[in-house]
Amino acid sequence: MKQSKTLGIAVIGAGRIGTLRARLAAKHPSVGFLAIADQDPAKAAALAKTTGADLHSANNFEIIEHPEVTAVFVSTPEGEHAAPVKRALELGKPVLVEKPIALSLNDAEDILATLESTGGELRIGYSRRYKECYLRAKEQMIQGRLGRVTGGLARVYNSRAQAFAILKRDPHATPVLDVLTYYVDLMCWFLEGNVPVEVVARGQKGIFRDAGYGADDVTWAIVTFADGAVINFGVSYALPARYPTLGQSDRLELLGTEGTMIIDDDHMDHILYSDKGIPHAYVPDHAVNMAFLGSNTAGDWAVGDFWGPLGNETRAWLDHLATGSPTVHTTPEQALINLQTTIAIERSARDGKPVRLPLET
Repeated sequence: MKQSKTLGIAVIGAGRIGTLRARLAAKHPSVGFLAIADQDPAKAAALAKTTGADLHSANNFEIIEHPEVTAVFVSTPEGEHAAPVKRALELGKPVLVEKPIALSLNDAEDILATLESTGGELRIGYSRRYKECYLRAKEQMIQGRLGRVTGGLARVYNSRAQAFAILKRDPHATPVLDVLTYYVDLMCWFLEGNVPVEVVARGQKGIFRDAGYGADDVTWAIVTFADGAVINFGVSYALPARYPTLGQSDRLELLGTEGTMIIDDDHMDHILYSDKGIPHAYVPDHAVNMAFLGSNTAGDWAVGDFWGPLGNETRAWLDHLATGSPTVHTTPEQALINLQTTIAIERSARDGKPVRLPLET
């Protein structure tokens, strides 16, 4: 048994994901100090009260710089990751930041430059890696049961109710940059060491454009990897608002020289209908009468605790900080590849031309 350290945890951002991170950290046996920051002081105070945090502030740096804080969760909106991540790294404090690492290549490369100069520790919260079906899939890849992967598919659907909530928070957090990035990360993880080199994509505008946003309703891309493997990626977050998914309905397929693996993650195996309505975890004041249970991207509250990918990911990170145990959290280098690939998908869909990788800033 490895000796466990006592941790001082800062959670920067008291939104939906920051709230989950803070509540999970508050219950972890290695956490001895908890601090919350949010630009909205009322949100910071409310989450601190809920979790019994020792300190809260509307000043991110005040919390990051506190001497009892030893590690930092950055759960701010996507476009605001760079400043708190860099400050924590400069102080030698390990960071887990939500995906994507940033929304621009300049911000992402700025973060990586700070990481290199400080020699710090940074991981990115691609929580799909911690969903059990994808952990099982990774083990099959480690065991080599598919042989060489020659092709595959990854697609994800969701309702426009959640898409509008994301776009309202940040118009640049499109379904490609904010959601399809999960599946780019998964495929790169399954094909570890094999990187994307070319993207051909097409998109279709309509619902989001009519509402004043630049995002496509539907985007499909063919991504070629270095060894010639071809993966088809697709996303639509424009399904009707009352569509039963509560988060992500997805499907992955991997085709290999010695095997095939299909992961059906649409969640149609557990359906609930209720005249009382079923609340949507991501969209306040939005409910559906029929729901695919288990489709909430982060996981679900059940019998007094939080279960699912984000719970697994958070606990694994805290265990790593406390004991040094290894994890499969996404590295900054892979997060940069994910960002480059999703930006390339949007560029190709916009311009109607192939895009080569890696991108130049």
